[in-house]
Amino acid sequence: MCRLLGLSSAPQRTHATFWLLDAPDSLSRQSHRDPDGTGLGHFTADGAPRVDKAPIAAYRDRAFAQEAREEESSTFIAHIRFASTGSLDARNTHPFEQDGRLFAHNGVIEGLDMLDGHLGEDRSRVRGDTDSERFFALITRETRRHDGDVTEGIRQAARWIAAHLPVYALNLILVGPRELWALRYPDTHELYVLERRAGGVHGDRHLDHSGSNGRMRVHSSALAEHPAVVVASERMDDDAHWRAMEPGELLRVDPGLRVTSQVALPDPPAHRLTLDDLRPAAAASQQAA
Repeated sequence: MCRLLGLSSAPQRTHATFWLLDAPDSLSRQSHRDPDGTGLGHFTADGAPRVDKAPIAAYRDRAFAQEAREEESSTFIAHIRFASTGSLDARNTHPFEQDGRLFAHNGVIEGLDMLDGHLGEDRSRVRGDTDSERFFALITRETRRHDGDVTEGIRQAARWIAAHLPVYALNLILVGPRELWALRYPDTHELYVLERRAGGVHGDRHLDHSGSNGRMRVHSSALAEHPAVVVASERMDDDAHWRAMEPGELLRVDPGLRVTSQVALPDPPAHRLTLDDLRPAAAASQQAA
């Protein structure tokens, strides 16, 4: 399944190094299929979004994903894609940018013709073919309709999709220059949050997180001295303070690194999909490695 990672050290800007495909030799032995794309997003000091991403469609793209990428930002978002909808090219690779925010999604939404109709003229925000970018466009519209309230924008968009469209999962991470949001819905895939104090459990350690099977790694020496909040598709180290988000839980990390959350979608989707309901490519993209 797709891997998500979001990190906030706000208001502190942090240097962090990412390897989107760490230990590449392990991939063919330990996973059922190779990734289809990788992407990393962050923000410049003046708040402008920056995204580096590529499909894994050629050697040069795999080399891009394996290189260490050091950036500075208050928030970061990283994604490893296993394609369910859309061709293997950059326009379908996460994260996506709209209204100065960055977004990545793990899941499957069907009924895209109905979603396109609901988006109306806001369908023009979507440059690729994915369900994920359409979901983001709906969040962006609902955020604008609610005076820039991203939490409410996510809630309204996810509730409409859950009520009207076939849904397998809507897990997401969305970041602005100094804020982070995450949604787990429903209980299909897990999503974890770690409120990491400065130096971690031992009080003097840098951050060094690695996903399973060599999928993703992030390192930050600066976080030996500063706190951070990390959201990820899996526990990425042995810190006992990782917490599984509840199904339907919508979490926000504010510009002061304060975490608030609510169960924004208490009910299951009206048209819930199982793996058996999905097209073969979509089902393969959602299975755990």
